[in-house]
Amino acid sequence: MLDVMLPDIDGFAVCERLRGSGQGVPTLFLTARDATEDKVHGLTLGGDDYVTKPFMISELIARVRAILRRAGVADGAPEPLRFADLELDPETREVRRTGRHIDLTATEYRLLHYLLANARKVLIRAQLLDHVWGHDFGGDARVLETYISYLRRKIDDVPPPLIHTVRGVGYVLRLPR
Repeated sequence: MLDVMLPDIDGFAVCERLRGSGQGVPTLFLTARDATEDKVHGLTLGGDDYVTKPFMISELIARVRAILRRAGVADGAPEPLRFADLELDPETREVRRTGRHIDLTATEYRLLHYLLANARKVLIRAQLLDHVWGHDFGGDARVLETYISYLRRKIDDVPPPLIHTVRGVGYVLRLPR
């Protein structure tokens, strides 16, 4: 859910960034701006729905469920993510490789979850930083390399290695070529 009138960056710009980065995140604008031009602009940018204040909570819930249904997100428990012999269960937050349990910090978990959800896709550094540390991350971008090395020590301690660097671009979770 995005408010069009956010303090530092408006919801329209956030939506543009999400769509520009290739992230197919379902987006609902929830705002007091009720002009037809604003609604058309939000939907044209890629918003899935536009709800103006005041609203009934039951209508908002129904609209969110409809967006999630169209996006293919089930109402039930999320399915485990699997790639090769690596498995991540979003419901229990358990990670296993070759059947062995792997303890991860919250940040390592978010990073691995994003890599697994996008297995075989090259993810650029900015995508990873935005998704794992947030759009307003102002820290040192080298934190990504640090956490990739932590994951490699825990995940790639058995062959074959799954986390690969794409020089000058980012990272990919795939089998070796």
